[in-house]
Amino acid sequence: MATGTLATSGNLVAVTWSQSPAVLLPADLAAIMNAILDDQNVAHPMAQISGTGGFVREGFLYVPNRGPLNIYPGDVIAVDTASNVGWPILVSADAIANGTWTYTP
Repeated sequence: MATGTLATSGNLVAVTWSQSPAVLLPADLAAIMNAILDDQNVAHPMAQISGTGGFVREGFLYVPNRGPLNIYPGDVIAVDTASNVGWPILVSADAIANGTWTYTP
């Protein structure tokens, strides 16, 4: 097996994590939550409804059918909404600040 290169031709819906309600508005949290889909169900329902994943204000990203990830201040949570994929992506605050990622709030 060899390593590859990961890129996307589409835009991702994204927010920066903050525990402050003044920074991460309920509507923004809901936009991400509603975009995350269950990849193991052929109907691809919202993961929060099927109980397989989601994003919660307490600082966890529940990757559908895989489990939870801790989120830290400044981390960016994005969702690939192309073609109803609904797959969450977590990028650390350090990678956003010092890597090759481009993020526009």
